Amino acid sequence: MDNRTEVREFLVSRRAKISPERAGLPAGTNRRVPGLRRAEVAALSGVSIEYYAKLERGALAGVSTSVLDAIARALQLDDAERAHLFDLARAAEGSRTLMRPRRRRTRQWTPHPSLQWTLDAVTEGPAFVRNGRMDLLAGNQLARAFYDQVYAQPPRPPNLARFTFLDPAARDFYPDWETAADIVVAILRTEAGRDPHDKDLHDLVGELSTRSAGFRTRWGAHDVRHHGTGTKTYRHHVVGELTLAYEGLEMAAEPGLTLTIYAAEPGSPSADALRLLASWAASQQQPDTVDR
Repeated sequence: MDNRTEVREFLVSRRAKISPERAGLPAGTNRRVPGLRRAEVAALSGVSIEYYAKLERGALAGVSTSVLDAIARALQLDDAERAHLFDLARAAEGSRTLMRPRRRRTRQWTPHPSLQWTLDAVTEGPAFVRNGRMDLLAGNQLARAFYDQVYAQPPRPPNLARFTFLDPAARDFYPDWETAADIVVAILRTEAGRDPHDKDLHDLVGELSTRSAGFRTRWGAHDVRHHGTGTKTYRHHVVGELTLAYEGLEMAAEPGLTLTIYAAEPGSPSADALRLLASWAASQQQPDTVDR
């Protein structure tokens, strides 16, 4: 994840998505590139073609906020894409170090007792903490039951990205697997822009790229997203289909970590399914009382 390569591929991919008509320009004839030409983006951004070509080759170090804003407007970037562009620009300031990711932390993060108490206080829906690599770091009992197939992975932090692309069970768990896979990769792409030195992220991307063609294709698209709120449908192997709303909250005390809570509409079949899942989870915790 060399910074100059990341910048070049991101800008080229965004430029290819904007048609001249969408940018308010005449389409003309004999266009040999999808989307806008470099000269058109330069004109829309108010910079010279030479300067924009330099930026698109990956030279974002020292670029002013006003220029970045102008490029974001010209390419019609959404909030997540604009933030990613600014992350890449900040990373470019130290681009010489990016070829050598930092070492892993020697001490694994563990939740503070009060955080675990807070998670355990959520009793009607799964509540969990994840990082930008999509490792599940802490959760309440319902989260562990909801993601029990993820927690069943080999001993290392349970990881939603690895589950999505490498575990066949994910195709059943996510009824709309294609969309779920798109979201996972977009979250990882966003994290790569935010923290390009993360050795564990490099290793995860390398593993998934090697083992999954679906991941490789999506990674090459350079899509990013903010994943804060919405509704998803799942198919749990114990309780069947659930449609759940989710809220993702950035943790002020732990930058880079997200607290996510799932909830079902009150009185809905999904709410009944969550109660059934809670009963199942409680039964899994019961000691074996059969006489021997």
